[in-house]
Amino acid sequence: MAKKAKTNRGAAKRFKANSAGTLIKRRRSNRSHILSKRASNQKRRLRTTNLVVNAAKVFGVFKLLRKKIVSAKSR
Repeated sequence: MAKKAKTNRGAAKRFKANSAGTLIKRRRSNRSHILSKRASNQKRRLRTTNLVVNAAKVFGVFKLLRKKIVSAKSR
């Protein structure tokens, strides 16, 4: 028997694909702690949510998530 393909657990915690499998949402890094030394402009930019993975990297993320690629459309 072949081994079961396992999802990359680090990628599973960082990326979420929508139900149609066309977009992958991600969260911005460097938001968790020690924000007091950062400028308010930078902190405001870090607040943006629901970012989408770049179209060039979508195939790699799908490979890590072990999902079938439904569509390779960018946004």
